[in-house]
Amino acid sequence: MDTPDLSPDPSRPGKLLGIGEGESAAVVAGFVFFFCLFASYFMLRPVRETMGIAGGVQNLQWLFTATFVVMLVAIPFYGACCKWLPRRRFVPWVYAFFIANLVVFALVTRAMPDSIWIARVFYVWLSVFNLFVVSVAWSLMADVFRPEQAKRLFAIIAAGASAGGLAGPVLGGWLVGRIGLTGLMLLSAALLASTLPVVGYLFGWRRTHGAGMPGMETATAPDPAQPVGGGLWAGLSLIIRSRYLIGISLFVILLATSSTFLYFEQARLVAATFHSRAQQTQVFSALDATVQALTILVQIFFSGRVARRYGVTALLTAVPLAVTGGFLLLAMWPTFGVLAAAMIVRRVGEYAMLRPGREMLFTVVDPETKYKAKNVIDTAIYRAGDAVSAWVKTAIDALSGHPATVALAGAALAIAWGWLGRWLGRQHEGQLTTTESTPSVLVHRSTGGR
Repeated sequence: MDTPDLSPDPSRPGKLLGIGEGESAAVVAGFVFFFCLFASYFMLRPVRETMGIAGGVQNLQWLFTATFVVMLVAIPFYGACCKWLPRRRFVPWVYAFFIANLVVFALVTRAMPDSIWIARVFYVWLSVFNLFVVSVAWSLMADVFRPEQAKRLFAIIAAGASAGGLAGPVLGGWLVGRIGLTGLMLLSAALLASTLPVVGYLFGWRRTHGAGMPGMETATAPDPAQPVGGGLWAGLSLIIRSRYLIGISLFVILLATSSTFLYFEQARLVAATFHSRAQQTQVFSALDATVQALTILVQIFFSGRVARRYGVTALLTAVPLAVTGGFLLLAMWPTFGVLAAAMIVRRVGEYAMLRPGREMLFTVVDPETKYKAKNVIDTAIYRAGDAVSAWVKTAIDALSGHPATVALAGAALAIAWGWLGRWLGRQHEGQLTTTESTPSVLVHRSTGGR
């Protein structure tokens, strides 16, 4: 059966952004979806950072460990939802669960505003929340868009996350004095709830223009009215059997390690440089706003062009190389200014380049891998990398007592991270070719013995 040509038309307004005919509405929907999702999260992120410092910078590794343990407990429940709920219902149910959590936190925080244990629980919960909702969101996008569309459109859609990440802390900083933390939590819940109608629209668009359009249904893109299936721990078994997924897992661990090393240095230098909670929250909000503003520009005008011209490999290698340079500079000049610049480069690169690149890796796999294995990688494995690297950072500090040692270790790991990104990019291109030539092959099986 003939399928419509959805490649970008040079005569259309969206030509500079690589948007094809019939794709504009889905791109706008994806942009709005991520805007609301990230505004919901980033509105509360500066509060989380301040709560983390309130418990003592020297105790952050315990919060990271607690987050990892909660992730492990949550995975089988997530797997059960995947097994029994159709994909078009699964995403709204996951989000509805977190909306209810936010309402409960709003009520508890109002009743006990100064409780240090409520602050610690909220820190861990928000650290779990952000990975789960973002992982599910990108699973949805990998399910809705075809691989060729993802290469052109994911960077633009991801710009919605950056716009939301910019609006969230700005709104939070402006409104917290007026409506308080309870009001921020309820507003965050409302923003998250506004994503639910978009999910239904995207699954409908998928049938006519996306991965489910006539002639495009394959083993990697079956009907979303069916559950994902598989066992509760199927995500882990899929990862163990696939070199491709193991490589993605190691890539995420190295990403988490570089982020944790910089995060701990940020907490130490902010605590040493700015002494009041108000100042600390303002600094975190300013960093978030700067990162998101720069990310939007890079995503809209740069990331998509790099992906179309040089492929996923360029997206996955450029940032680790830049982070290597940042760590080397931090080893020579361990000041807050250098740290802030390194953090901005790392986070802009992650949101504008790495995130779209990582999500493109999952466009060539089946739904069980997209929703289960991907979620394990994005949540438990990511937080395992956080927890282990937090203790490694603590051990290095205790043994050396000099920030340069951590920075040099981070640079060495970033080099390995870049090499792995290059390998994954080449594997993805090979899987894309295999999927296009033999669409009935289940990628998570075919990669296991390669």
